[in-house]
Amino acid sequence: MTTFRPPATPDRWAPRFAEVATLLRAPLADRLDGVDIGLFGIPYDGALTNRPGARHGPREIRNQSSLIRSINHATRIDPFARCQVRDMGDVAFTSMFDIEASHGEIATFATKLVHAGILPLGFGGDHSVSLPLLRAVAADGPVALIHVDAHTDTWDSFQGSKFNHGAPFRRAVEEGLIDPKATIQIGIRGTQNSAEGWDYSQAHGMRVVFCEELHATGPAAIADEARALVGDRPVYLSFDIDSLDPVYAPGTGTPEIGGMTTHQAQVLLRGLRNLSYVGADLVEVSPPFDTGYVTSLAGAALGYEILCLLAESWSKT
Repeated sequence: MTTFRPPATPDRWAPRFAEVATLLRAPLADRLDGVDIGLFGIPYDGALTNRPGARHGPREIRNQSSLIRSINHATRIDPFARCQVRDMGDVAFTSMFDIEASHGEIATFATKLVHAGILPLGFGGDHSVSLPLLRAVAADGPVALIHVDAHTDTWDSFQGSKFNHGAPFRRAVEEGLIDPKATIQIGIRGTQNSAEGWDYSQAHGMRVVFCEELHATGPAAIADEARALVGDRPVYLSFDIDSLDPVYAPGTGTPEIGGMTTHQAQVLLRGLRNLSYVGADLVEVSPPFDTGYVTSLAGAALGYEILCLLAESWSKT
């Protein structure tokens, strides 16, 4: 009998320009059982306040994921050998012009994964998608938060919307999804017309690490502080690609100069090992503003680093 390998089962030894593109070259899932970590796209940018295009992020991250191999040279973690990693596809939207309805669809998708015992790793999409993901993973109580970003995303309302991409973590505090005193925000920078977001974060007990401090202290030391702050609590990791300097990530909605290099981001993430992760996201990759796919490649590579963290955490439970 002639055998046939379906295109949903990638061959990791195939040339990197071949095969159907999936997130981090993981097999496509056709069921929920037997999956430990679920990767999925969130093609939504209906809550942006500046440059659009993050809805195209998941597709281009899949393309650049073809360049990702399995073993991490720095940590020697092979996430695909430790657990069953699958590409769960994309969140399906039926009301993209309605932010709250779209957030509901994201939360429903992620909740199905959580109830099936699957650790969710979402690829956005604008940063507003973190709120419905937190609703899924923090249904039983607030979690700690490690938030890497140029912006605190704790502003309130913009143009009449309280669910814009600059507000998810303020809403998360109000909804009891995160413990602000177990939250660290890393890489914050950029001019603002109001100090509202910075002030809100600090007033509620969040540790705000401005990028000047990160550059002076170093990402390894900041990672050590984040680990000490979180301890053994359940923790969610949210990584906004605009935490990188625009030299390394021009394709994003709200670029800010003075950010991290890709190497600093790798050092930071590799310093966040051995925590009790309940989920994560990587957001704000906007391919229409990218140059030579550099931002999408960074998104894929840093998404892989996050996957390594989740896989190590999962394998120790």
